[in-house]
Amino acid sequence: MKQDQDTTTNVVRFRRANAHHSSYRDQKNLMDAVYCAGSLPVAAQDRETKAVAARLHLYGLVSIDAVEADGSTRRLRPSETIFAGAERPWRIWKASAGARRPSGSAARVSVASLAL
Repeated sequence: MKQDQDTTTNVVRFRRANAHHSSYRDQKNLMDAVYCAGSLPVAAQDRETKAVAARLHLYGLVSIDAVEADGSTRRLRPSETIFAGAERPWRIWKASAGARRPSGSAARVSVASLAL
């Protein structure tokens, strides 16, 4: 009796068990790094770190500033971080109720940067 070669087509590939936990681990590692250092610069092209930081910002665990071309910083709202591209680098810092920005990152906000 001849076996059919098509019996392997019904095999379902399962995801790796640790694939689900990697995003949690990335969020935890980034949050730990920010909390230990006080603030963390993120390169403009680092989309993966920006995506994780945007999630943490949405939860209120970190605050994010966009670093402008002249070196000034502008605080981003959570809605802005979700759609942010690779135009500007970011500074991520520990969010605290009523606290000021970490030393060395005082913002020089110009009228041009506030224009919509």
